[in-house]
Amino acid sequence: MKEEIREKVLSFGADVCGFTGIERFSEAPEGFHPRDIFPECKSIVAIGIALPKGLYMVNPRLIYSYFNSFACPQVDHVAYRTADLLEKSYGGIGVPIPCDTPYEYWEEDRMEGRGLLSMKHIAYQSGIGTFGKNTLLMNREYGNRLIIGCVLTDLKIESDKLVDKVCLEHCDLCVRSCPVGAISEGVVEQKRCRMNSYGKTKRSFDTVECNQCRKVCPIRFGLN
Repeated sequence: MKEEIREKVLSFGADVCGFTGIERFSEAPEGFHPRDIFPECKSIVAIGIALPKGLYMVNPRLIYSYFNSFACPQVDHVAYRTADLLEKSYGGIGVPIPCDTPYEYWEEDRMEGRGLLSMKHIAYQSGIGTFGKNTLLMNREYGNRLIIGCVLTDLKIESDKLVDKVCLEHCDLCVRSCPVGAISEGVVEQKRCRMNSYGKTKRSFDTVECNQCRKVCPIRFGLN
């Protein structure tokens, strides 16, 4: 069943698909456990779509900004189709989770937000990747370009194996290249990052002013 589902999810347009059992989330923070959303959850299907390499080769202000936002609905569309597949073809329940917004958690003073679930932790537990020093998800084939979504299900699906660390041990380019010093190894101060990274044009179009930690990574395009 697992490989049938994976094949279907990839045919929906995902670049990667992984699976994890609910038992791997015993240390999830209160309020951010998959069963806080869906108490019957037994497994999670994680999906990812990679941004094109070309978006890392241009000024991020408008082009990267637009297509980074464009990719999120594409991931959510695959998640929706996956939930539909689980229910119609396998007799389970599927709960698609928004890959980014909307969410409730927001600390105004620290400008710290949290999605309904941590997609990068779900991707890690599903064997899709590991974390870089800038906290971004790193995948062997797609580097740090994956946008992650997921579907909670009451179907019991065997977990995929966790993968080895991808981030280069002696590299700290992302830490040293942050123009506002928001990154220390494994931690990002969201307020500094947000204030430097996001803006608007005079006509109020959203912009991304900085994606330096993504662009300087030697394995931003993967290891292959």
